[in-house]
Amino acid sequence: QVQLVEYGGGLVQTGGSMKLSCAASGSDSASGYISKINAMAWYRQAPGKQRELVARLYFAGSSNYADSVKGRFTISGDGAKKMVYLQMNNLKSEDTAVYICNAAPGPLGVDFWGNGTLVTISP
Repeated sequence: QVQLVEYGGGLVQTGGSMKLSCAASGSDSASGYISKINAMAWYRQAPGKQRELVARLYFAGSSNYADSVKGRFTISGDGAKKMVYLQMNNLKSEDTAVYICNAAPGPLGVDFWGNGTLVTISP
């Protein structure tokens, strides 16, 4: 069983910064799946909205971002440790959402997902 555990989240004022972390872990039987993870990402889901990709990091060295966060968010990570971080700067009210960690690939094409961490931006 592979688990993705998110750290960070909480309440921050508009214009503030916050950093999220996510780590992949699992039992010995899951080590094979964990070793195959080659990309990790952050998604978010705001109330009443669909889940959307925020940023994805390929451990081979590339990344991509949603247009709405370009220039404000930075994704980074450690491919050996299967960890991913999201540095969020100049936060806006529209960034309020549950941020969910993702890791790929999973078995049979099904990605791994965390439970999410709530980020709330106050006026």
